[in-house]
Amino acid sequence: MEVTRKQDLKTARTLQIWNVIYDIIEVVVSLIAGFTANSSALIGWGLDSTIEVISAGTLGWRLHGEIKGIDERRVEKRKMITLYVIAISFALICLFISYDSIAKLISKETASWSTVGIVILLVSLIVNPILIYYKRKYGHKLDSPALLADAKDTFICLYQTVVVLTGLLLVKWLGWWWADPVAALLIVPYAGKEGWEAFTKAKNIRKTLDKK
Repeated sequence: MEVTRKQDLKTARTLQIWNVIYDIIEVVVSLIAGFTANSSALIGWGLDSTIEVISAGTLGWRLHGEIKGIDERRVEKRKMITLYVIAISFALICLFISYDSIAKLISKETASWSTVGIVILLVSLIVNPILIYYKRKYGHKLDSPALLADAKDTFICLYQTVVVLTGLLLVKWLGWWWADPVAALLIVPYAGKEGWEAFTKAKNIRKTLDKK
């Protein structure tokens, strides 16, 4: 049983490594495309990918610790830190997206077409469902709230991908200049909800650790 768990931990850690590699590509491509096209939605999506890099990297660190056999208290502490990182990251992205989108709605700034942005969004529509499936699979197998929270983070990214893609297409095809910042704002409620849930779980782990 212990051997099986250790193998699952190694597989989950490998998944996080690949997640980080892909998300770094997303960050670089989407932010360049977003700032070039002046797209709030693309920039917000790219920043969320930055959060995913932090989240996946921190989670990989927590899994690595368990593989190395650190004691249960230290494993729980790493779980708590991972969830706090996810929560804080969500809070920051909500603040930035809200500010940037509202500013562009007021100034009526229009996003330009970005072929590169569209391509990375389409690739994400393929990659993210795969990541979500395996994160959930190993999150349940390992009874890992942090891994399941990270799967939700990736699901939000998938939702964002659809919203951002729709916004860019509406700007291009119908000339709806407001569609891009509105698409970005639609990300905020979901990101806020998941951030709060991650914070609550981290707080509960902290209370448990304080009692020990």
